[in-house]
Amino acid sequence: MPVLTVLIVIIIAGLILWLVNRYIPMQRTIKSILNIVVIIILVIWLLNVFGVLDSLQNIKI
Repeated sequence: MPVLTVLIVIIIAGLILWLVNRYIPMQRTIKSILNIVVIIILVIWLLNVFGVLDSLQNIKI
């Protein structure tokens, strides 16, 4: 996947998260949970894009 596509996805995810945090009224704890969930999903997606998750599956213990 091209680096430009990865950057665009990260920017769009950040923009959507900022818009939700800025304009949708909700409790601070719910916003924190939402931020953490989005960041975890984005990190897992990035690990999958760069093939880190595939290499971890191939490791035999």
